[in-house]
Amino acid sequence: MSTRSSHAEVAVPGEPTQTGTALLETATGTIQGFAPINSIHQHLCAFHFYAHDMSRQVEAHHFCAHLNEDVRQCLIFDSPDASARLIGVEYIVTEPLFLALPDDEKPLWHSHEYEVRGGYLFLPGVPGPVERRDLEKVAKTYGKTIHFWQVDRGDALPLGIPQLMMALTRDGQLREDLAEDVEKRFGVSFEKERKNREYMSGPDPGIHPLANAAGKGLKTELRETELAPPASMSGVFV
Repeated sequence: MSTRSSHAEVAVPGEPTQTGTALLETATGTIQGFAPINSIHQHLCAFHFYAHDMSRQVEAHHFCAHLNEDVRQCLIFDSPDASARLIGVEYIVTEPLFLALPDDEKPLWHSHEYEVRGGYLFLPGVPGPVERRDLEKVAKTYGKTIHFWQVDRGDALPLGIPQLMMALTRDGQLREDLAEDVEKRFGVSFEKERKNREYMSGPDPGIHPLANAAGKGLKTELRETELAPPASMSGVFV
């Protein structure tokens, strides 16, 4: 079963990895520690769309670690394969931490209730009963996601300004071709899982009105500004 996403055919520029490089990586991999990476314990597959353009949707494979019971941090790749491209990051927090955020911060975070209950967020290869036990918690959380690599437009490298991403919040948003492609490659049924998850609930008081960009489009833009030197430096620097 292929797990490569439909946009993965774009080749990353550069020469093939040489034997010497591979041997060096093997040596450093034996000597060094990779505690932050080794703490990753979970693979979630979901969909993100650009906060300023819902038509631009991407398959997002999250590889996540718990910092504690209230905070997860995830590396996001365009596929679960060894050659996958790192396209973004997501931070996931529980409802109490989200509610404590300043109001001007809340629109940058998205809710997870709909994509969990709708069946669209899943753990590839994990049996349903085990999967649902964790997703009961995820349904009550909020996430903040930034993508650096705009693979949906065929970029061979991470070009442009990092962009804020959002998640599904209601029926009719997800592109049918994207949904069907993922269902086929991973052998899942979103409709079947939706029925299995009907008992789940989201944030206790309901989804906060400022979350999910408060229903508006948000686009990250680069603005030129005056570069002030640190107070300890009296001279001009470039």
